Amino acid sequence: MKIKEKAELIKSAVDDKKGENIKVLDLEGVTEIADYFVIATANNVPHIKSICDEVEDSLHSEGVNFIRKEGYDEGNWIILDYGDIVVHLMLAEQREYYGLEKFWRQAKEVEF
Repeated sequence: MKIKEKAELIKSAVDDKKGENIKVLDLEGVTEIADYFVIATANNVPHIKSICDEVEDSLHSEGVNFIRKEGYDEGNWIILDYGDIVVHLMLAEQREYYGLEKFWRQAKEVEF
């Protein structure tokens, strides 16, 4: 699966579960951490876990599995690392506080 297809599938899965303020950032040439970030906001802990589960299931059905998952038990900020794409699912407070979009402002936002 090509990286843009994977990013689009992630965005669609987040959108299906009513994730908010979904941003896909192209980090190529900006950092070696990943080629893309997908960042989205959830309303509460059950919502963020539901979004995470949907992303996992959608990619797993395409034969793509995460390398690492962090924060699921706490549910304030869940990170799914797919190697070339890192998914950040955050509650509004964490998203505002950490300001990932501002930190990675050199990245280009990708529209699908």
